[in-house]
Amino acid sequence: MLPMPSAQQLRYLVSLAELRHFGRAAKACAVTQSTLSAGILALERQMDVQLLDREVGKKVVFTPLGDRVVCQARHALEALQGVLDMAVASREPMSGLLRLGVIPTIGPFVMPTLVARLPGQYPRLRLSLSEDLTHNVMEKLARGRLDLVLLAMPCDCADSETLPLWRDPFMLVMPRAHPFARLDVVPVPDLAHERMILLEDGHFLREQTLAMCRQAGEWSRPEDETQCAVTSLFTLVEMVAAGMGLALLPQLAVESPLMDWTRLTVRPVSGAQAWRTIGLAWRPRSPRMADFHAIAPLFVPDSIPQANSLL
Repeated sequence: MLPMPSAQQLRYLVSLAELRHFGRAAKACAVTQSTLSAGILALERQMDVQLLDREVGKKVVFTPLGDRVVCQARHALEALQGVLDMAVASREPMSGLLRLGVIPTIGPFVMPTLVARLPGQYPRLRLSLSEDLTHNVMEKLARGRLDLVLLAMPCDCADSETLPLWRDPFMLVMPRAHPFARLDVVPVPDLAHERMILLEDGHFLREQTLAMCRQAGEWSRPEDETQCAVTSLFTLVEMVAAGMGLALLPQLAVESPLMDWTRLTVRPVSGAQAWRTIGLAWRPRSPRMADFHAIAPLFVPDSIPQANSLL
């Protein structure tokens, strides 16, 4: 019977797969490069297989089997961490480190309130924040680098358990002199011929905005000079204020200091599913699920109307 790989060997292997560099992987594992190399070589000998292709020079290249073993190693490490988390959760609920991921179009508007509330409610819970794009935080969650993610839905969350918190309506932001400013509500189909300012690829808000516009029809043309992509909500608002186009923003952002109400007008829209759902996601069967449900109300800002709450 083959000896079982150790958790340390699996950590070496996964770190090397993620960083693709022996030196950086060794540093991430807090060992010397020779220790990491020896650990992986010992694992190959234990299993009597080749996990790395060593015929390609200095590049880190895994064999097809090596790639599959890395995938299983990640699952094994997640399961081991789950055992530890289960023990900690049963001994001291609502304590220890909570690694939270959040996307950029939510974090600035929710995190200050959460950080202010959490110590008073759960003083033994320590918060570590990671702000990144949806794809990246969900990947970190799947790999066990995060415990909980605050994100916008619908999203690709099939491998996670989710808890919807509230609906965040979309609002149309425009210069005060724009003809739409005379309307109480702007129909989404009327935006078909407007120059729209969007966030760049990778931001889920961009995809949600485009999907909402396409639901209402007349939005099948390719993205061209009629649209503009930016990297942040701050830049987006500044470009609208400069008269370079219109934008759809979530109400969470509209009600923040991000807005310049002296130069801009905001109107609700109709004719499509004009909202996103803010919610939490975690790995299936997480031993801390009860903790996540307990702290969920702390994520909801006081400004959210009761009618939009999903808790």
